[in-house]
Amino acid sequence: MFGRERTDPGREQFSPGPQPPVPAQEQRLAEPRVPVQEQRFREPPAPFDKPRSPEPAEPFETLRSPEPPVSRQAPPLPEPGPSGPEPRSPAQRFDPTPQASPDAVLIRRTMAEVGPVADKVTSYFYALLFVRHPDLRPLFPAAMDTQRDRLLKALLTAAEHIDNTPVLVDYLQNLGRGHRKYGTRPEHYPAVGECLIGSLSRFASAIWDAETEAAWVRAYTTISQVMIDAAAADELRAPAWWYAEVVAHDLRTPDIAVITVRPDQPYPFLAGQYTSLETPWWPRIWRHYSFASAPRSDGLLSFHVKAVPAGWVSNALVHRARPGDIIRLGPPAGSMTVDHTTDSGLLCLGGGTGIAPIKALVEDVAEHGERRPVEVFYGARTDHDLYDIDTMLRLQQSHPWLAVRPVVDQRAHLHLPDAVREYGPWNEYDAYLSGPPGMIRSGVDALRAAGIPSDRIRHDSVEELVAAGD
Repeated sequence: MFGRERTDPGREQFSPGPQPPVPAQEQRLAEPRVPVQEQRFREPPAPFDKPRSPEPAEPFETLRSPEPPVSRQAPPLPEPGPSGPEPRSPAQRFDPTPQASPDAVLIRRTMAEVGPVADKVTSYFYALLFVRHPDLRPLFPAAMDTQRDRLLKALLTAAEHIDNTPVLVDYLQNLGRGHRKYGTRPEHYPAVGECLIGSLSRFASAIWDAETEAAWVRAYTTISQVMIDAAAADELRAPAWWYAEVVAHDLRTPDIAVITVRPDQPYPFLAGQYTSLETPWWPRIWRHYSFASAPRSDGLLSFHVKAVPAGWVSNALVHRARPGDIIRLGPPAGSMTVDHTTDSGLLCLGGGTGIAPIKALVEDVAEHGERRPVEVFYGARTDHDLYDIDTMLRLQQSHPWLAVRPVVDQRAHLHLPDAVREYGPWNEYDAYLSGPPGMIRSGVDALRAAGIPSDRIRHDSVEELVAAGD
């Protein structure tokens, strides 16, 4: 599966065909004039049990998180989706506190330097990558405006959090597993690292020196090794992707559809997780969608999709897909799942199509036969947007431990987090949030104020949600 297309006579929809036009500026890329030391990454990344620097301790042995991290999913990039550590401002990034390792201090200083010219860094990175390594261009979408800064952002996010092992490792392992569906192989990582260093050294030239470069080389070596190892382990147990046939397409509103698919082979996942999805109409463009039900005995999978303006994948799924069409699914990912070893109550906030994974969590609790309280706040702007309220109310009628409370902004003039404050107390609950970025941000603030510790709040990454509107 590693980097190989599976052949199937019924899957010709995914054969190469007419592609979206490549933007003109990409066709005019000139050879960048930065001297890049290609030999830096020509050797495979060193394993964790061998020293990478003159420092006495191994990088991962000294990494510590100052406080328990919020449980967040870390989806594979370059496509957007739920997961990953949240970004910080340039001022926050350069924060040489006593807890920060020397490499982390240098990396954050670099991030602060390149922050004001992030767009130029991104453009130069891809120019360098495609000019020096044109064989990698087919791994990316034809129209790079849908890709843009996602790969680079993933690498920079990982490097920035090099001192936060719990978040970083989970993030990178998901990246490594998810990149299999693009055909990424271990030998591609040196080229990316070479171009990453070339771009940073050009735009952070005022502070760039041998010590800074060494810190970035060590960080990228660690990052790439975690991703390579995760991909290799995943190859032994799962395919790089699954084909799935659309078996039902239920248009709930003019712009929201519930789509049910049948995978071509068993697809293991947990309620609350998500997957990446590719349509035959936009090859190599993947978007993340949460599973809208717990695992079913018939193996079918359901997704709630809202068509957004200029959203290539979402509009194709809502307005073009029909039963019989074939799509592709990436591996499941995400940790917004129920801990069945405790009897804590569940407080669930779902806004818009974010109700999909919340519904899956409710079904998961029901299937385990538990009687723990589950409180669901279903937020929407209008009554019309409560497209799945009938399903949620039927679940409430079947399970006395479940309470469903619709919150309509235009009717009550009350936002979802404000409504949650009127109930409670919530300090003994595990919280789950899924919905638009603004709702996630305000919801997390409200839940923390209500006494729920950060390590008991699970949600999709705001950073990736901002980019996930397609």
